[in-house]
Amino acid sequence: QVQLVESGGGLVQAGGSLRLSCAASGRAFSNYAMGWFRQAPGKEREFVAAVSWSGVSTKYADSVKGRFTISRDNAKNTVYLQMNSLKPEDTAVYYCAASVRSFDPAGTRPTDFGSWGPGTQVTVSS
Repeated sequence: QVQLVESGGGLVQAGGSLRLSCAASGRAFSNYAMGWFRQAPGKEREFVAAVSWSGVSTKYADSVKGRFTISRDNAKNTVYLQMNSLKPEDTAVYYCAASVRSFDPAGTRPTDFGSWGPGTQVTVSS
């Protein structure tokens, strides 16, 4: 199983930027699609972005398209989420996740992912 730990969350004003990182250990990181999800209080966990195991293919939720960028560095076993033009509605706990099986395509559902980090809080003030 892949162990994941997120970092980079914090408090930022609307319009600001943050970069989240997710460090992976365990199984061959480079073989797994990676995703970012978020969960706000009282809401279900929702898809944010995903990247294929090769890094070639990416997917984004409509709500973040054009503002967020997902990327990965397989040499560093790390996946990133660059968040620009942040809005108060982006406030949530952000989770990093690895696909269930190696070489799976990048999914958008929580069930497409089998390993999860503990999450990092992102708060955007208005």
